[in-house]
Amino acid sequence: MLKTNRPIIIWLLTGCLLIFLMVIIGGITRLTHSGLSMTEWKLISGSKYPTNDAQWQEKFEHYKKFPEYKEVNSHFELADFKKIFFWEYLHRMIGRMIGLVFIIPFFYFLVKKKLTKKLIKKTLLLLFLGGFQGFLGWYMVKSGLMERPDVSHYRLAVHLLMAFITFSYTFWVALGLLYPNTEPTKSNLKTPIVLLLVSVLFQIVYGAFVAGLDAGFIHNHWPKMNNNRWIDDTVTYMKPWYLNYIENPSGVQFIHRYLALIILSLVFYIWFKSQKNNLTKLQKRAVIALVLLITTQVTLGIFTLLYQVPVVMGSLHQITAFLLLSAVVFSLHRFRFKD
Repeated sequence: MLKTNRPIIIWLLTGCLLIFLMVIIGGITRLTHSGLSMTEWKLISGSKYPTNDAQWQEKFEHYKKFPEYKEVNSHFELADFKKIFFWEYLHRMIGRMIGLVFIIPFFYFLVKKKLTKKLIKKTLLLLFLGGFQGFLGWYMVKSGLMERPDVSHYRLAVHLLMAFITFSYTFWVALGLLYPNTEPTKSNLKTPIVLLLVSVLFQIVYGAFVAGLDAGFIHNHWPKMNNNRWIDDTVTYMKPWYLNYIENPSGVQFIHRYLALIILSLVFYIWFKSQKNNLTKLQKRAVIALVLLITTQVTLGIFTLLYQVPVVMGSLHQITAFLLLSAVVFSLHRFRFKD
């Protein structure tokens, strides 16, 4: 690592940490059904938190105009509304903070000529991804403010996936500065790790589908989907057949639970193959991290399902998914380039 790059690395890793925090709060927002409590999208004036009864009542009265209150939360009192408003407000404020953390240092480093032409292109892409993520958040929330009192699970999946992709790319750029050697390795594990990365991202999409369709509240058994069947009859009831795996809660859960086992097998395949390779210290640590995190993640997933998605367990499941993706990105970088 070049000393001149240290401030840039700190900047990028700070962004990674904030995205991590953003995803955690976003998960809690979803699990507590708080995402539709803020019905307006105002970049500046929307940053003010209600501070008196009149302001709270105004927010609450506006919330009452939308389908979630009318069809789901008509029993809510102001105290109930305050609880769900808090999480969505916190989620949006962290999003604004991420924007400032990326934009202000970017212009500072640009003016000070700390960024190479190559790094300028990469960081501009990061800024675009961050802005696009903000748009996706608005686009997702909008879907739950019209006829349906819940956000589209497709939009939720795109929003979550882009958060993970933005994090992964930011982390990759930071790793490139931490380990500037671009000489490629000859490792035979690069392809399996790429396949693992694609599988984990695909699983993240299905995790969002499970959350968006409330598919974690059904088939709360393991290892079978109910007491008698590995594949429940409800997995295949929709026509045409492919809708079962993108819109049917049973089919979506089926994909999510068995894709987890495929990913688990893939990680242990990488671990097994790594035993026959002469690995560097960082490569060994990366493989160990993969094994520990996937084992933890699958275990958390099972108990989250068995206990019907308690908020704490659901949040831990999402946090571990984030850590697992981080380990996959780090592994790919260390098996692609020499130390």
